Amino acid sequence: MTARPTDPRRVRHEPAGGLGDAGQLGRRPRAVVVGGGIAGLAAATGLAERGVVVEVLEREPYLGGRVGGWSETLPDGTPVSMSRGFHAFFRQYYNLRALLRRGDPGLERLVPLEDYPLVDAQGRRDTFRGLPRTPPWNAVLFALRSPTFRPSDLLRLDARAAAPLAAVSVPGIYEAIDHLDAQTFVESINFPPAARHLAFEVFSRSFFAPPSTMSAAELATMFHIYFLGSSEGLMFDVPDAGFDTALWEPLRHYLTTRGVTFRTGVAVSSVERSPVDGVGSGRFHVNHRDGGGSEADAVVLATDVRGLRDIVAASPGLGDPASAVDGPDALARWRDDVAALGSAPPFLVQRLWLDRPVDATRPPFLGTGGLDPLDNVSVLDRYERDAAGWAARHGGSVVELHAYSAAPPPGVDDDTWTADLRRRSVARLHELYPETAGAGVVGELVQWRADCPMFGVGDFARRPTVATPVDGLVLAGDGIRIDLPVALMERAASTGWQAANRLLAGWGLAGHPLETVPTSGRLGPLRRAAEYAMRT
Repeated sequence: MTARPTDPRRVRHEPAGGLGDAGQLGRRPRAVVVGGGIAGLAAATGLAERGVVVEVLEREPYLGGRVGGWSETLPDGTPVSMSRGFHAFFRQYYNLRALLRRGDPGLERLVPLEDYPLVDAQGRRDTFRGLPRTPPWNAVLFALRSPTFRPSDLLRLDARAAAPLAAVSVPGIYEAIDHLDAQTFVESINFPPAARHLAFEVFSRSFFAPPSTMSAAELATMFHIYFLGSSEGLMFDVPDAGFDTALWEPLRHYLTTRGVTFRTGVAVSSVERSPVDGVGSGRFHVNHRDGGGSEADAVVLATDVRGLRDIVAASPGLGDPASAVDGPDALARWRDDVAALGSAPPFLVQRLWLDRPVDATRPPFLGTGGLDPLDNVSVLDRYERDAAGWAARHGGSVVELHAYSAAPPPGVDDDTWTADLRRRSVARLHELYPETAGAGVVGELVQWRADCPMFGVGDFARRPTVATPVDGLVLAGDGIRIDLPVALMERAASTGWQAANRLLAGWGLAGHPLETVPTSGRLGPLRRAAEYAMRT
């Protein structure tokens, strides 16, 4: 069982009040949730728990979206679990954990990792083990015991340039530095180059983009969430089995008992809305790509960025300009903003089933810096039961390699490029873990994807929010703007809950509370000095 939240300064965001159940309305509203990932499942949960009739449409045959899991078969016929790669469930992911507790009240399917060291090309290593939980001492000790950061480096830091890190508020941080890229921002602080490479870049690449193209405000917000804004600590948990078994099947069962209908393998092509004064006034028709359709009073679009762009572009009648919330110009701007959403560069996940074990001293997860193209290495049989069972039976190990922001050079096709990435990633594995050099590969499965949102320089102001100009239509997902200090999976969960709350409020139904790390820098005098420096 994983720990309950411990930070007494976490912030609870209360929803609008209202009726407790849609049965009190006379007619239960119907909602279609397009997308069965974290955001869609959070929205479906929020709606179903208030008695709304919910249908979830998911184009893949499994739930979980980019954190989904499924079964595949190795060349020898052995069935194995597969996913799109390692995900860290941090303790300050309050809203994601609230969702998972619906299917697993004690979070017994999450197990803690004691450490996740970072290593660079020179063999320098950072660790998160044993850090204090209280900001700013967690960040200070991490820096001072790092082989890439000397005490004298503290004196060289530009306090004025670093001020935003101590004064993070949302959306204020975006208004201040979203126009800067993360690399320029970190350089302006005079952060030591080696430490910059090993610490900041490793974290920034978790957004699947190089620091030179990522918003400095996103990096500062992330620093606040994991270092200066939370005392939950820097440790995280991981599922003890495949994502489908550990996370989503228990949640599916919970929601099914509350009347939610799941239709997997169903892609949505477009959404229409009947005229407000016509038959079926104001209802939505969600068109399936296979020719079917779903009717609803409200729609949650909880797809990935590309899916959202395609659905909105294919739905020219979605929203009457004359009746759009905030007027016809707002509808046109919203369409433009959705169309402008970008996707991060592609990434590679390479999972290897090896015929011999890795050294017993290897950590379950290792982050890398300056070891192109490799970004991290996971030894799945250290924490996942399926992988551990396979390793025990075969005397081997299951290892996963990630290469982020790995776009091919101009003129190089994906097949040629991914073959090269796979070769170079394995070569890096052999450098880091020499005992794997002589291992035979019993099986290899590869994911090559390019569907994560891009948090580019200056994007925040135009990023679409949960609310839309179309009454009854809301958005959710980790690419959707929400003015709270959340990121990655927690942003997906938070926007899903907020999407449900938006619809519930429109029907006079009670919403669900959200929790976050403090919404502004928590360091008192340091925060006030930083805010003064930013103003002057």
